[in-house]
Amino acid sequence: MIVTTVPRFRHIFNEIWRPLLLTFIWDVIVTFVYFAQPERYTDFQSSALSRTTLTLFGTVLVLFLGFRSNAAYARWWEGRVLWGLMINASRNISRCALSFIGTADARARELRDAIVTNQAAYVHILSCQLRGTDRAGPANRLLRPTDAERMLDRTNAANALLNENGRLIARARAEGYIDTIQQSRMEAVNIDIANAQGGMERIKKTPLPMQYRLFPQLFVRLFCILLPVGIAPYLGIFTPIGSSLIALMFLAALRIGDELVDPFANTAHDLPLSAMCTTIEIDLMESIEQPAPAPIEPEKGVLW
Repeated sequence: MIVTTVPRFRHIFNEIWRPLLLTFIWDVIVTFVYFAQPERYTDFQSSALSRTTLTLFGTVLVLFLGFRSNAAYARWWEGRVLWGLMINASRNISRCALSFIGTADARARELRDAIVTNQAAYVHILSCQLRGTDRAGPANRLLRPTDAERMLDRTNAANALLNENGRLIARARAEGYIDTIQQSRMEAVNIDIANAQGGMERIKKTPLPMQYRLFPQLFVRLFCILLPVGIAPYLGIFTPIGSSLIALMFLAALRIGDELVDPFANTAHDLPLSAMCTTIEIDLMESIEQPAPAPIEPEKGVLW
């Protein structure tokens, strides 16, 4: 996620310079044709593309891009809300383990530490599953080798860890460290965690409808082709500049939707999953007095 307040014009330009360059070349060609054969061009322009038609086309396209960008941002924001719930639920399960199980004896401390450590590993592994990166790193770092190997054999290792925490909570009740009411309270937190994970997986596995992805790209490119044809009689030699600037705005709006549609991808525009998971790990490890990592700092204005 970009956290700097300085606009990253270079990054924006790197994303759209290729279609923008093609648009500029086309604008130059149209301008050359206009000055080479002004009479024939004027007849063609007046019969094929009026100023009103171009204006209506642009207005409808702006509305279409607005709906698409709003839908993409809604997915991005929902992903952020779900991770906010995950942070709170992780702190809650740690607090319940500390308050309910406590440190009565070595066995109680073992169960407590296992629940808290599993939750720290769970969020890291979940973020890796959402991003499609390797899960072995955080699993081997936070879990015992046998537990890490067993969890990584599962297709959904994060869900397996959540189930393991449920078994540890049931074991704590069976051994008399918590009662049924406290077990129910901790299971309620686990349900909140599972619901948040389900929401994230729904966003990740459900792309925008094809109409939202195909038609905006098609219409933007068609508009960029027709634009210099319609404005050449009014801008004259400045047609390539004016048309390219307008195309820049439409291409940027199109790119914004593409970048926000998947909030869990591993790019500069997506949610800072690594930073949020590290925040959870710090809170949980410090609660059981175990070594905690340093917070993740932005790199060149980007928080990962």
